[in-house]
Amino acid sequence: MEKRILGIVFSLMGAIGLIMAAVTFVNGAGGTRNIKMIVIYAILGAIFFFAGMGLIRNTKDKPS
Repeated sequence: MEKRILGIVFSLMGAIGLIMAAVTFVNGAGGTRNIKMIVIYAILGAIFFFAGMGLIRNTKDKPS
């Protein structure tokens, strides 16, 4: 159950990172700093999101 909760937390953090990347992309002026922020948010968001999804999908609940 702990892995599933951790997977949910990772997925939420990843979704927030991807949303922040999208908002920065839409509102950005196109400077070098904004491009770096977009790439960092997108990469970290994707890593956390897919790691969380993998934990949720691969964790089997055992009957107690």
